Amino acid sequence: MNIPSIIAKELNIKTEQVDSVIKLFKEDATIPFIARYRKEHTGGLDEEVLREIEDRLNYLTLLEERRDTILKSIEEQGKLTDELKAKIMDCTKLQELEDLYLPYKPKRKTRGTIAKAKGLEPLALFILENPNYAGSLEEKLAEFINEELGVGTIEEALQGAKDIIAEMINDDAEVRKEVRSYLQESSAVKSEKTKEKAADQQISDKQKEKDKKEIYQIYYDFQIDITKIKPYQTLALNRGEKEKALKIYFSFDQPVVLKKIKEKFFQYPESVFMEILDEIVEDSFTRLTYPSIEKEVRNYLTELADLHAIEIFASNLRQLLLQPPLADKMIMGIDPGFYSGSKVAVIDQTGKYIEGSTIYPHPPQNKTAEAAKVVLKFIEKYKVEVVAIGNGTASRETELFIAELIKENKLKCQYIIVNEAGASVYSASTVAKKEFPDLEASQRGNISIARRILDPLAELVKIDPKSIGVGLYQHDVDQKLLAHKLDDVVESCVNYVGVDVNTASASLLTYVSGLNKRIAENIVKYREKAGRFNERKELMEVTGLGEKAFEQSAGFLKIRDGENPLDNTFIHPESYKATEQMLEKFNMPLAGIKESGAMISLLVNQKGTKRLAEEIGIGEPTLIDIIENLKKPGRDPREDVPKPILRSDVLKMEDLQIGMKLKGTVRNVVDFGAFVDIGVKQDGLLHVSQMADKFVKNPLDVISVGDIIDVTITGIDIERGRISLSMRG
Repeated sequence: MNIPSIIAKELNIKTEQVDSVIKLFKEDATIPFIARYRKEHTGGLDEEVLREIEDRLNYLTLLEERRDTILKSIEEQGKLTDELKAKIMDCTKLQELEDLYLPYKPKRKTRGTIAKAKGLEPLALFILENPNYAGSLEEKLAEFINEELGVGTIEEALQGAKDIIAEMINDDAEVRKEVRSYLQESSAVKSEKTKEKAADQQISDKQKEKDKKEIYQIYYDFQIDITKIKPYQTLALNRGEKEKALKIYFSFDQPVVLKKIKEKFFQYPESVFMEILDEIVEDSFTRLTYPSIEKEVRNYLTELADLHAIEIFASNLRQLLLQPPLADKMIMGIDPGFYSGSKVAVIDQTGKYIEGSTIYPHPPQNKTAEAAKVVLKFIEKYKVEVVAIGNGTASRETELFIAELIKENKLKCQYIIVNEAGASVYSASTVAKKEFPDLEASQRGNISIARRILDPLAELVKIDPKSIGVGLYQHDVDQKLLAHKLDDVVESCVNYVGVDVNTASASLLTYVSGLNKRIAENIVKYREKAGRFNERKELMEVTGLGEKAFEQSAGFLKIRDGENPLDNTFIHPESYKATEQMLEKFNMPLAGIKESGAMISLLVNQKGTKRLAEEIGIGEPTLIDIIENLKKPGRDPREDVPKPILRSDVLKMEDLQIGMKLKGTVRNVVDFGAFVDIGVKQDGLLHVSQMADKFVKNPLDVISVGDIIDVTITGIDIERGRISLSMRG
């Protein structure tokens, strides 16, 4: 199997590109590094394509290894024919491979193996191979009666033969493929409520409480064509089944399936044994084939749903991580609460914790005046510009409290509601304990909330991506696949933005191309002991950071106000010499690149990038990247994203009216639409049908988490706390 050729064909790229990528993978090059610094090798393939190559390479390598194992196993049994070997060699899917291997796979004790041990395999083959037999079946069956082997009657002989044939039909690769295909294309998925008695016995108190709310009510009598089922429906059905609230099964035309099996397995349309064979086919399907294929098809649906849900989660996470930072601001973070109070913390422009307290402005304590004094003191003492309020319990009550405080005291600061998902996970983490050993866990979450505004990426990398809460059914999907995908997203975002090596935490550094947790911690230790880095080449002094790690990471680790201005760009040290040669050609000093960026671009355009690249001995894509970095050294790519909405006043649901136009922030995107924060207690639902004046198949084609959008209120249900929104004209 030529893996590079297969991948190239699937992705519609050149085999040479795939060969180059695989070679770079073998050299331990990371995807962010390859995408940014090896464009000449790959033909400019982006991260998305590189990850697809990696996924397919892993799958096809596994397929190849499994094929070798299967061929060896069948050969050792002395049953490997040229025809079977050719079929195995042609397989491009693991499922096809396993189907071909099934008849040769070592079996546990079955009805078929027991019948074979009784010497009944020749009888089974006789029934299959003699469709026009004219003799007496009873006489034939009598030949196989053998008391010693346990066959006492002709009925026992016939039953044993039927069991053997049933397993032969079930083991046939073409039969399984036909049944699988039929179920995937022509069945319906049905669900119904589990019987009360069974539910009472098995459902936990928590699950009973959920069922009281009838969260699965729409699935109590549900049916949908399998080709039309939505991913979120699959995941909801799976969860309902897991919680013993639903029973799920396939509905299909069984006579049609049995007919298809007969056509696939038998080489003849008629047989004197057809009545017996019909019984065998039905038994084989209901007892053997259907239970296993049903499980496979359910797994197939779940896999599709998992992949879809994970893609949505990943897309939402990426947008959340790449939210623009509110740099150089004094920020107060508030983790709202009722009984245990609201935790308050002030951080400076670098994210350093300055002072904190606990206030009780809400029931049951209602110490509003006392809380106002504490908050007002902090705001005036530290010149707080932004108050970040967590969106959990008591969030909107805290928002109202802060808005009134700003209004009554004519304060210049503003506030913003922050997604606090994962803050409690961070508070109890080893990272948080290390950062704030003298603070209680409850006092750390508010610091995290404040820092999420100062620099979302730097703070959110400290939290398990699954806990950030921007997906749908994230706890129901394949956890290993989810973790892998989300780690890829975090790695991609960190390297896209770049990292200030003198301020980055070990958590952030861990995701930098070529680094790991140990090296990241060693960088921080080196910094604490020797002081700030002044040049990228100093990184080679860090324990464990060798030449390979330096090659992979250096371009992503930036140094502000260092000795070499190129150290504050994405220009890789391997390209410094070429960059300096180019600057010499234009008589421009390296020290003045901040002021000369626009002029460099003009001069390069006059000369032509292709010609200039040849003169200084680098590839044209690398030259273009160098020029872009010289135009804006130290630029944060998040600067181009609209800043989050800061508010100084609060809206109540009672203030809303149908037709009112508002600005909102997209908090979460799901299959059926998006949840939008419009500044009231409840996020509004923007249904996918209301996103545009044309049909929208995927909400992510229109909006992303963090987007600032204009919406119109189309529905208000104060009693149920629901707001309907529209973006349509």
